[in-house]
Amino acid sequence: MKSLTRFLALAIASSGLFFSFACGGGSSTSSSSSSSNGNSNVPVANTVQITAGSGPSTANPYTNGVFVSVTVCVPGSTSQCATVPDVLLDTGSSGLRVLSSALGNVPLANLTSGGATLANCTQYVDLTYNWGPVALADVKMAGETANSIPIEIIADPASSFPAAPFSCSNGGVANNTVDTLSANGILGIGSYIYDCGSACAPGTTSNGGVYYSCAGASCQVTTTALANQVQNPVAMFSSDNNGISITFPALADAGAPSATGTLTFGIGTQTDNPLGSVVVQTPDNYGNFTTVFNGVSYSSSFIDSGSNALYFLSSRVTGIPGCQLSQGFYCPAATERLSATNVGTNNQSINVSFKVANADNLPHPNSVFDDLAGTTSNAGSAGNGLPSLYFDWGLPFFFGRTVFVAIEGRSTTGGSGPYWAY
Repeated sequence: MKSLTRFLALAIASSGLFFSFACGGGSSTSSSSSSSNGNSNVPVANTVQITAGSGPSTANPYTNGVFVSVTVCVPGSTSQCATVPDVLLDTGSSGLRVLSSALGNVPLANLTSGGATLANCTQYVDLTYNWGPVALADVKMAGETANSIPIEIIADPASSFPAAPFSCSNGGVANNTVDTLSANGILGIGSYIYDCGSACAPGTTSNGGVYYSCAGASCQVTTTALANQVQNPVAMFSSDNNGISITFPALADAGAPSATGTLTFGIGTQTDNPLGSVVVQTPDNYGNFTTVFNGVSYSSSFIDSGSNALYFLSSRVTGIPGCQLSQGFYCPAATERLSATNVGTNNQSINVSFKVANADNLPHPNSVFDDLAGTTSNAGSAGNGLPSLYFDWGLPFFFGRTVFVAIEGRSTTGGSGPYWAY
């Protein structure tokens, strides 16, 4: 099934550490912005509906994609706007990336320096990538607005924007159409404010190919100030800007054609977003925690709504057979019911029960499942610097619970971010 494509990016978080994605160079988390911690005297609408399903592409439909609508405007304008549906919701990255074709005729201005255009590259574990100019936009969801923030405009293949240099593409495939991306964009609302942070700021020797300066048809790797980097829109809201929560109902074993959930902005900032009795788990400087499975600890684990399955270990380690048709996924003879323990750097642990079904036999036409699982061993052997053995708790993890994501440096009722809580 082509739609069972893992979507795990290499440039996660503002830590700038090239270990994985969800969506990284050599520093600790960047400093937070100076905006408020999310408290507001005047509550605003802070929830939007999200949908798990197959997405907008009929040629390359998603399995277990989660999507949201985002309104993008020329800064300060209320008329020069486009509401973009079916944007992939990704807690494993930071920043908004939108297909140029999805914006229509909204005249966003590219960021320039010295006559050169600033471009952004996001690389993924499956050797695909996003490429395009950085532009300023107002980003709106529910009653919240991030004013004049940098976003990436994913360059249309027919546009006049320079082609991605090899250091960005690495010979891979560009996710620059609705059929290659299987979405109209990616909304990164993870724990970090900037998509690269201090690793790409002036004074560093290399940013690993995240930002480029393009003059004419030539694009060269460059550094750029934090203010010009693609930014997590939630962190730039005037209120409810200390984190988010995602809520989905539980699914039947057979899955469903689609599932409707809720994205809520802010943690403990309004009456509808209390942290409640969940357990808070803090990550390390790489954005990871430890998953203990069958008595073995895997310290490069993370939670990522942008990954369409639970990706963990390998058939050799787990003993679960791989698939004949759905390469890279597990296909046990019967659904296996397993458990693991997630442990944060704050030593808070949570036991997690999960299921692994036969990916070759998933019932159609359903496109949303809580028991789809694959291996991480292929990703780790691709020469991309990733560890081969870890847990990527993808979208199936979100069904039947509320998951909180706190933003770095922001005060919440559960302490300062970054953290996950569930």
